[in-house]
Amino acid sequence: MITVRTLLGVLLAGAVLPAALGTAAAADPAADTEKKEGFVPIFNGKDLAGWEGDKKLWIVEDGMLVGRSPGIRYNDFLATTKEYGDFILRFQIRLAPNNANSGVQFRSKRVPNSHEVAGYQADVGGAWWGKLYDEARRRKVLAGPKPGTIKKALKVGEWNDYEVKAVGPHIRLKINGATTADYTEPDAKIARRGVIAVQIHGGGPLEVRFRNLRIKEVKAPK
Repeated sequence: MITVRTLLGVLLAGAVLPAALGTAAAADPAADTEKKEGFVPIFNGKDLAGWEGDKKLWIVEDGMLVGRSPGIRYNDFLATTKEYGDFILRFQIRLAPNNANSGVQFRSKRVPNSHEVAGYQADVGGAWWGKLYDEARRRKVLAGPKPGTIKKALKVGEWNDYEVKAVGPHIRLKINGATTADYTEPDAKIARRGVIAVQIHGGGPLEVRFRNLRIKEVKAPK
């Protein structure tokens, strides 16, 4: 026997459920826009397919790419098996503790017989946030944020949106929408193509988490 209360419940469910589904489907309009613009994921959130490195230090957890170090004496990197040239890379990152160090390599190469990866790095951690560093090559900061920029932009201990744009000789880094490095490479011999790699820096224990890693390959202007 169907009571009035049961009937009302069914009717309400029928009205609310499609609305809820609609809300879920439209929960991230920015992701839909990026997809239309040509952004594609470089991490599937399930396993390390398309990446190579030390799977004792790098794992997939709750859909995130996690680097967890008990404290190591060397820099370690998990790298893409594919190389990229001109692109816009976007990802979210969270580091603990904040005075630890990590980063994302791009246009980079693995150094033979070493843990190192040489090339440009979008730096992460402490006073290094937002700097463009030349890892295991020229070994220096190439560009960095203006005083006060990181203090205003960075969400310490939280998720931060990082963007790396590398097109031709020009490189630009952004954190949470704020430009932290703007650099034009003067040396035509420096590689403009290579792997993308995430870093665990040597030193004390740390945990770095990445999610929503996506990339749009573009053509450099002639």
